[in-house]
Amino acid sequence: MKKINIKIEGGRKLKGKINTNTSKNGAMGLLHAALLNKGKTTLHKIPKTEEVFRVLEIFESIGVLCKWIGEENDVLELTPPKKYNFKNIYAESAVKIRSFLMAIGPLVHHLDNFKIPQAGGCKMGERTISAHKSGLEKLGVKIKVKDDGYYISKDKLKPAEIVMYEASDTATENILICAAGIAGKTTIHFGQQNYMVMDVIYFLKSLGIKIEFLSDKIVVHGKKNINKNIKVYNSEDPVESMFFISAAVSTKSKDFVIRRCPINFLRLEILKMESMGIEFKISKTYLSYNKKTVLADISISKFKKLKALPDKIHALPYPGINIDNLPFFVPICLQAEGKSLIHDWMWEKRIEYFTLLKKTGAKIKLLDKHRIEIEGNKSLKPATINCPPALRPSAAILITLLGINGESRLNDIYNIKRGYADIVERLNSVGAKIEEI
Repeated sequence: MKKINIKIEGGRKLKGKINTNTSKNGAMGLLHAALLNKGKTTLHKIPKTEEVFRVLEIFESIGVLCKWIGEENDVLELTPPKKYNFKNIYAESAVKIRSFLMAIGPLVHHLDNFKIPQAGGCKMGERTISAHKSGLEKLGVKIKVKDDGYYISKDKLKPAEIVMYEASDTATENILICAAGIAGKTTIHFGQQNYMVMDVIYFLKSLGIKIEFLSDKIVVHGKKNINKNIKVYNSEDPVESMFFISAAVSTKSKDFVIRRCPINFLRLEILKMESMGIEFKISKTYLSYNKKTVLADISISKFKKLKALPDKIHALPYPGINIDNLPFFVPICLQAEGKSLIHDWMWEKRIEYFTLLKKTGAKIKLLDKHRIEIEGNKSLKPATINCPPALRPSAAILITLLGINGESRLNDIYNIKRGYADIVERLNSVGAKIEEI
């Protein structure tokens, strides 16, 4: 695949309005949940990101008919095969993404055994599949981990009481999808309720699955042989909303409006930024296309002198700061007077990628493999930086360069395109000046 590099003329303010796209992560959950259904699934508002393309390449290689339709060509029709064929699986795409792990939950209902290539995706230290394996094995799935992939088989599938091994959105989705196809009641303790998990739950309810929230538990009343033609909408991406909010702070762009923000998945992020000195204007709320996700339009109404928070900034499972939003505090902290501590407890190496910003003159100190200290409000200079092998850190570096006067270069932006459709064109439409080279 050809590398794409970009040239950025930084220091330009963003202006006008931009819509938050629907989410890549939501699309991943919906696409894999569709594998459970023996009927035709029509998914609306699917973003054309590189990761979506990789999943469709895999689906088509195992027999799923995938067709883009609709006036805006953002609707996907998925028709399952009579029999899935893993002999021709397009492994080259499978090893590039981690989300294909979510195929285990639905496909055990159609196949007695199959093999999934080793999970790819962002390189952020050790990323085990323990949370997937622990929960799915309670349901009767057998997973054998080898160097060349995951070998999947099954005993008799059965409902179960499951305690999540760790806080994991994709593992929660995988277990939910698997449990939905098993007759009986499955209880999931400490299951995540993040935005992409909720999209999968809305999808499963459209298939006629009863799902309840009881205190710390998600209760799934599954049923066998699900065969229903359904239409489902993907919801907007709070991580993309946060991308544009962070870009507005980095470029000091007052009154730049980010529309269709999933406000209930951004409230703590906004509170932290307000505590640093940013004043927001937030519209009345309204509903997404799915009639469930609550949206609002957000802009920065006033910039005070930004100050570092006295305590650390760290992510937590929902309703805490989203783990994917944590990197977008780096460009913000670079604007804030004082020292900021960012603690990325989930990943062993992701935080290290921000030391690449030292090329701009940023005062960033790596304390250990989980924490950095940022001394903000310093003059930064343009730089040439190679994107790290991780989506959100690459996007946060792009945001930082947008705010630096002069011409910078960011090399190999494939990882950004994995999560953000047409991001160069969209930023240019609101005042940025970025050129692919």
